[in-house]
Amino acid sequence: MLKLMTPGPTRVRENVRLARSMETTNPDLDLTFYDFYKDTCDLISQILSTKNPSYILSGEGILGLEAACASLTEPGDRVLVLDNGVFGRGFADFVRIYGGEPVLYTTDYEEEIDPEALAGYLEQDHAFKYATVVHCDTPSGRRNPIQEICPLLKQYGILTVVDAVASMFGEKIEADAWKLDILCGGSQKALSAPIGLTFVTVSEDASRAMHERNTPIASFYANLLNFETYYEDKWFPYTMPVSDIYGLYFALKNVIEDPGIYQRHQENADYVRTAIRNAGYQIYGNSGYANTVTAVVVPEGMTAEEILTGVAEESGIMLAGSFDTFAGKLIRIGHMGEQSNALDVKLTVEALLKVLSKSK
Repeated sequence: MLKLMTPGPTRVRENVRLARSMETTNPDLDLTFYDFYKDTCDLISQILSTKNPSYILSGEGILGLEAACASLTEPGDRVLVLDNGVFGRGFADFVRIYGGEPVLYTTDYEEEIDPEALAGYLEQDHAFKYATVVHCDTPSGRRNPIQEICPLLKQYGILTVVDAVASMFGEKIEADAWKLDILCGGSQKALSAPIGLTFVTVSEDASRAMHERNTPIASFYANLLNFETYYEDKWFPYTMPVSDIYGLYFALKNVIEDPGIYQRHQENADYVRTAIRNAGYQIYGNSGYANTVTAVVVPEGMTAEEILTGVAEESGIMLAGSFDTFAGKLIRIGHMGEQSNALDVKLTVEALLKVLSKSK
């Protein structure tokens, strides 16, 4: 089996795998499971530095993004979509699905979003119910300064929906201090848990907006209000995936018990980019480099498929290409979660450079 060094899914630690093999209960009827679920949700809020409740949903990370849009959007709502990447632009689809009017604020995909430029835009137009922003756009490795963007939006009373699926647990996030209303994450990225869970934190402002809607939320599975009283009512909107949540709990404990986790992610990201540049190859982008994923530009004379196949066959390491706008143009290294360790990062860079050297 190839060693994963992709930007999600990531490798899973043994204690997380073993937790998923524990004997399961009936989560709808066993009252102790409601306590366990709440304890797990509280760990998420603790790590993300928020007093807001967190909810775990059964579905891949995209579910959290759609649930945020489904729960906030009413027909005719103007929604500001901050677009400097594939996933940033993708929020517009969710807004449209639920009857909203997405207004794209599109900037250079090689740059992080500039808060000062955004401030100038908002001075001219700020009639938006909420705005969407991606913390780390996985296809390109862009990281946006949400710690500046979200407080700026809140100055105008604009709610914020943040996609932190590819950054959460690899980048420090302070949800309350940064005024994040709905913050979305996923299990299979830097948390290094198996695929299948998404989680969201929901602020009082976001909850109020959901309750004050004039129209019902046009979804059941993606309706965040269905989770608000689960603990008091001892009722889940659907049967919870017990084994997945057992594993998630231990993955969260791994993060809490690793005080150097964010520093390590930064150091490994810096190492990857420095080594590749020093070898004469190009890292995609001019600013806003994420600590969880690096995108390398495919050099002339080679194809992305040749590089991926070469690294896999010669070194037993799985890297990722990219897609949409970046299809065939970028190779991505996922130095996140369990994969963010000095040895694996060094071996991965050496393996990639060995294959890239054939283009010269």
